[in-house]
Amino acid sequence: MIIKKNKQLPKDFLWGASTSAYQVEGANLTHGKGPSTQDVKTVPEGTSELDVCADFYHRYKEDIALMAEMGFKTFRFSVAWTRILPEGAGEINQEGIDFYNNVIDECLKYGIEPLVTMFHFDMPAALDKKGGWSRRESVEEFVNFAKILFENYGDRVKYWLTINEQNMLTLVGELIGTCDLTGVENKYKKLYQENHHMLLAQAKVMKLCHEMIPGAKIGPAPNISLVYPASCKPEDVLAAQNFNAIRNWLYLDMAVYGRYNNLVWKFLEEHDAIPEIQDGDMDIMKQANPDFIGFNYYNTSTVEWDDGTSIAGSGDQQSGGTEPGVYKCYVNPNLLRTEFGWEIDPAGFRATMREIYERYHLPMIVTENGLGAYDKLTEDGKIHDDYRIEYLRRHIEQIKIAVSEGVEMMGYCPWSAIDLVSTHEGVVKRYGFIYVNRDEFDLKDMARYRKDSFYWYKKVIETNGEDLS
Repeated sequence: MIIKKNKQLPKDFLWGASTSAYQVEGANLTHGKGPSTQDVKTVPEGTSELDVCADFYHRYKEDIALMAEMGFKTFRFSVAWTRILPEGAGEINQEGIDFYNNVIDECLKYGIEPLVTMFHFDMPAALDKKGGWSRRESVEEFVNFAKILFENYGDRVKYWLTINEQNMLTLVGELIGTCDLTGVENKYKKLYQENHHMLLAQAKVMKLCHEMIPGAKIGPAPNISLVYPASCKPEDVLAAQNFNAIRNWLYLDMAVYGRYNNLVWKFLEEHDAIPEIQDGDMDIMKQANPDFIGFNYYNTSTVEWDDGTSIAGSGDQQSGGTEPGVYKCYVNPNLLRTEFGWEIDPAGFRATMREIYERYHLPMIVTENGLGAYDKLTEDGKIHDDYRIEYLRRHIEQIKIAVSEGVEMMGYCPWSAIDLVSTHEGVVKRYGFIYVNRDEFDLKDMARYRKDSFYWYKKVIETNGEDLS
């Protein structure tokens, strides 16, 4: 549809950006914080450990002041579970409570709404040793953690996100350091039992949020990327429907409607992976009632039909891999790619927003979207990242068109506010508006520099998205 009568973005549109605790904070085993799975994992060869990252723990005031200079209306960050509960349960670490109190207060000092993610890939190592999300006990452990957050921060935090990219925890957990499948006979049985417990925990936490903090809003934060068929062959369309269900709709169907997606249910039957569901579980799922949908988007996926003869293989967060007899990843020849091989598809962003809204009719906020690149600091302290500006411009343009088409968009938080450690590609894959002066293994002076995109995004926010030049 060619849009000629454009609507403006809402006046209260939440412009901001995102980070996660384990990728930005540093101080990973200090100030009372216990180890998470991210702290004890073996990092990919050639990438740095997570003990310093961007040192946000010690420099949060400087970083939030820079966000305020850009004009942020919101800042999405996560709370490290083991900074609050070093063992995942039991004794509370008051230093951790104090740290996030300070971060929240610093945001509010500048009129920045905190958007708090409760879980971002960092299961407490003590709980993981016991079985992590595979244990039924993990549901109440997460609910207890959420209750502590609501008690301590609910008077100031209006917007909450439950579990970041739960679908990626299920689909590519080994890659992102959240799952070990060594010696597991039926990986599907293990992964989808863990998934069921996460879904149940999420529903309970959403209900608890509404009870404990009247007026607060809470939603999920999966990674949603619309899946295209490789051709107009009917079989390719079926393959795309299969992968859409497995990658996307399972998680939102459950969050919004409290029901398992029928195609995924059949997939689980075929793999002897139906999770153990106790009496009352599905009733709890239906009581979640999210207020909005947060979602991460980087690009779409494309698949073709697979006749069952291919070899199974998983990709990363953004490439689909192959599931024999279900779908097979296909390289889309119509799309450009980033330096790190991720496809660039702004029009697919709009198609994804359309599809989510058509299915769920809830307001949405983009909780991640961005371009990872090898940014270079010049001798005069500049970072000329016109490639990032172009990427973000084209995606924001699609948000504006989607809003004109009637999609309810409440905010945009690209990845990331500041350079941090990428999940499996280290410091050199930079996403931020703010450059952190360190290399993979040389910490240098950790000084902050404003990239060209910093000034561009400031103008975008000042004009509420009207000036994208």
